[in-house]
Amino acid sequence: MSKPEQHPAVKHGRIGVLLVNLGTPDAPDTTSVRRYLREFLMDRRIIEVSPLIWWPILFGPILTFRPKKSAAAYQKIWLTNPDESPLRRYTREQAERLQQQQPEWVIDWAMRYGTPSIASRIDALMAQGCDRLLVLPLYPQYSATTSASVTDAVFDTLKKMRWQPTLRVAHPWHDHPAHIDALVSQTREQLAALEQEPEVLVLSFHGLPQAYFDKGDPYYCHCQKTARLLREGLGWPKDRVRVTFQSRLGPTKWLQPYTAEVLEKLPEEGIKRIAVATPGFVSDCVETLEEIAIEARHGFLEAGGEVCDVLPCLNASDRSIEMLDKIVTQELQGWV
Repeated sequence: MSKPEQHPAVKHGRIGVLLVNLGTPDAPDTTSVRRYLREFLMDRRIIEVSPLIWWPILFGPILTFRPKKSAAAYQKIWLTNPDESPLRRYTREQAERLQQQQPEWVIDWAMRYGTPSIASRIDALMAQGCDRLLVLPLYPQYSATTSASVTDAVFDTLKKMRWQPTLRVAHPWHDHPAHIDALVSQTREQLAALEQEPEVLVLSFHGLPQAYFDKGDPYYCHCQKTARLLREGLGWPKDRVRVTFQSRLGPTKWLQPYTAEVLEKLPEEGIKRIAVATPGFVSDCVETLEEIAIEARHGFLEAGGEVCDVLPCLNASDRSIEMLDKIVTQELQGWV
């Protein structure tokens, strides 16, 4: 009778933490952006329309014309040293700095779309002996289009594994004290450093189709709570803080009010000095650096505004790492 085949010892017993952000093209050129948009816009969590209707539109006009326009936007904000997008840089630095702070865990990072993929990084964590895995989607406010899409990709990866890691997915942290404290302290410091205090603070969140909210997505409510807690932490009255939504795609109705429209109308109300913060984004990216800091700011000034200061995201600052450390530590209770 033959003996069972002998295998090398399998590493196990370690805890892995995977930070996951949305994604980025590998380069600011049309080919790379088209490849990225194709993966992004084929996700049924993003576009819920039947593929029979959606794919002819996607593979027709959208992937024909949109990549060139998007590549131009990426070129405005692309980093040259190293050659990568700001989102990739800050996500990588967040993982590296958190690893330095917590050497007993194995910290890694991935992108939901593009590289490095979630599957490749889970494989790498398993190879290092991580049989317990915490996934932290870097979206404070939960949405099926973002947070759920990350867990979909994680589950798709685990379905192919014979030996799966024990899995945890971080709870939405839109109202987590560590997140709010980081936002309040950084925003207060940024506002104090401006030459003039803004008359209005605009809090711009990424948009979502209204139909998704109507079906039960909690994203809008999470955004509103983050905004309220931030405003209360700053001690600002309601009439000096506006909550808006950006990045609308297509002709359908999205969450309102739209950021660009609000900024263009504020000068008509006599408001000429504003600051814009984006508390739905942990790291600066094309949506904050190009869409807001360049395009939306231009629209406000063209409409008669005088000053539009766009406040940076938490990025890989000390406050950001302290926040992530507290959230991860809480999520790992019982394992550590």
